[in-house]
Amino acid sequence: MRFRRKGDDRKPELNLASMIDATFLLLAFFIFTQGAGSNESKLSPNLRVQQGTDAKDDLEPQVLEVLRVDGAVMYRLGSADYPDRRALTEALKGLSLERGLFVRVYAGVDVGSAATAIQVGRDLGFEAVTYVPAK
Repeated sequence: MRFRRKGDDRKPELNLASMIDATFLLLAFFIFTQGAGSNESKLSPNLRVQQGTDAKDDLEPQVLEVLRVDGAVMYRLGSADYPDRRALTEALKGLSLERGLFVRVYAGVDVGSAATAIQVGRDLGFEAVTYVPAK
């Protein structure tokens, strides 16, 4: 703030333009940022407590491996191998859709076979189908 004197008049004059600008900037800041944060009470937790179920089973991921065995593409779920899309679809029907599906693709597998595994998971209605490249 600067005080100015006009000619012979000895009364100080206060320039309020910068103070009004700062006030409106602060007001705009508080108005726009008030609703920007998400209310945490409205968020749903990812972890659900289920009584009567085995907690260890809930934490194990459902992993579908796509690999090449003796020159042919094979879909492996646990210890069972499935040679084609139809057999894979029947095998995945028995899994929990809420837990999602991880598709791990190994080296040497063509893109079409990897896409087939992902598409089968999506067609069956898995909540999440995640592509995981093998190291």
